[in-house]
Amino acid sequence: MTPPLGLLGGVVASGLALSLCSRMEPLWLPVLGVALVPWLAALERLRTLGEAALAGLAMSIAFVVGVFWWFTFAIATYTDMPRAAACSLLAALAPLLEPQFVVFALVRHRLRHGPRPYLAPLGAATAYLASEWVLPKLFADTLGHGVYPSRVLRQAADLAGASGLTLAVLLANEATLAAMRRLRDADGAGRPAARALVPACAALLLVVLPAVYGGLRLHTLRHTGDEAEPVTLAVVQADIGQYTRLAADLGTYESTRRIVDAYFTLSREALARMQPDVLVWPETVYPTTFGSPKSPDGAAFDREIAGFVAKEGVPLVFGAYDAEDGSEFNAAMMLEPEPEGGVSFDAYHKATLFPLIEYVPAWLDWPWLRQVLPWLGSWTPGRGADVFVLRLPAGRRLRVAPLICYDAIEPRLAREAVRRGAELILTLSNDSWFDDGAGPLLHLVLSAFRSIETRRAQVRATNTGISAVITATGDLVSTAGVHERTVLAATVVPEPQASTLALVWGDWLGPTAAAAALVLLVLGRGGVRPGNRRGDARVAICTLRSCATLRRWTTTAVAAAWHSAARVRGFTA
Repeated sequence: MTPPLGLLGGVVASGLALSLCSRMEPLWLPVLGVALVPWLAALERLRTLGEAALAGLAMSIAFVVGVFWWFTFAIATYTDMPRAAACSLLAALAPLLEPQFVVFALVRHRLRHGPRPYLAPLGAATAYLASEWVLPKLFADTLGHGVYPSRVLRQAADLAGASGLTLAVLLANEATLAAMRRLRDADGAGRPAARALVPACAALLLVVLPAVYGGLRLHTLRHTGDEAEPVTLAVVQADIGQYTRLAADLGTYESTRRIVDAYFTLSREALARMQPDVLVWPETVYPTTFGSPKSPDGAAFDREIAGFVAKEGVPLVFGAYDAEDGSEFNAAMMLEPEPEGGVSFDAYHKATLFPLIEYVPAWLDWPWLRQVLPWLGSWTPGRGADVFVLRLPAGRRLRVAPLICYDAIEPRLAREAVRRGAELILTLSNDSWFDDGAGPLLHLVLSAFRSIETRRAQVRATNTGISAVITATGDLVSTAGVHERTVLAATVVPEPQASTLALVWGDWLGPTAAAAALVLLVLGRGGVRPGNRRGDARVAICTLRSCATLRRWTTTAVAAAWHSAARVRGFTA
């Protein structure tokens, strides 16, 4: 088989394997340990850095097409673009969305052809993690998320987040390939097959050690919070999306009337059935500002919602917009009934805004650009993580960490809020633009890792699904599927004390991996002059800087394409 065909076969095989793993089903979990083996085997037959770069680009395309195929369907649906054209667009952007495969291939090739080739697996794996740390991705994905179906293995994420699991996945694939290669060489050269036991045992240990740790953590967490009193939350999912289209069909007032009435109806049913301590509605469920109305109709809706909370005597957390000092925010409103009558409210402002759609970075916010692209977002990012105290009907206090949609993919926000004393993560999201693809499930999995990393339960409310109740171990104890109209009864136990290494040390693995990758690059070229060692370091730094620029271009291009598609279909983020 010629090298180009061999590379293509390896890329396709690994892409298909990763696509199966992205289904987040236990059946496909073992595949994750060997998914990259065909691609790694193809890398070993390459002769130049240029070929390695091409292999990295090809793998990034295979990964995006295989894992994020749902995004292709979303583009085609919203723009009426032929699916083949939508797929071509996504494939063209793929190397910029997943540049870590290029970094991995280049570093691995460089080290394998140096005087210390045994450093290649660890050097490439740390470079992979370093690139993900330096270049946070639009979808915030990493291979470690594929471990989620294993209740035991995923507990290791409280050490270094999902990136720690990614390191184990990469090294397990490398060890598996080494074992297979030694078995092949034993057959051909008469060397004992026992030499394959070393890498085989290494691959096994990369599964056994996290499993043992996960089992111990599950045991210690079993009785955590036994002394705390459970809290019941009613999560309302009314299955109403496409607000802009609804407003175009019915008018602004009637569309808002329909949305608010739907949530009032479901909430009253929940109050009559379960007597919750808190009501939770999803992101931007109230499609205008609350507390600073823009019209008399808006003021009337504000009074109606406040009156509902005062009458029922239960706190309400819901998504809306907020205006302050001339700035507008995507916000989570927290309304509480006052003992003497009336209501009080506070607001959390979304900190992680979607590029271009919700805000424009300062380096790109030029007046002439806004004239050319009048749809550019103008929301202001919030100040960051925050903790709010909700007064429950029985006089108890509940410290919550609110997150809004894109916030949930940022581990730092949940981590900082828990450090400030949050007992529960409360996530509001609007996933209606995902349609019926795998997007809602993948977003849910990313949110679940915030609970594992912080050991805090999480209640997640979405407009069209998937709403969920997530335990501190990442278990989904209750869910509302896509396009399901329902109310979840979420009984959770607040946790004020549990700690993890990820909480104490933060994102420690990323910078550690970056330093390790640079050291291994220098050591791996030990047979050359010191000047060339410095050159290797410069190459690594320039590669990461180039990927940073490519990532910025990707963010701009994808966000523009997505928003243009959304305008056609009448969707507002």
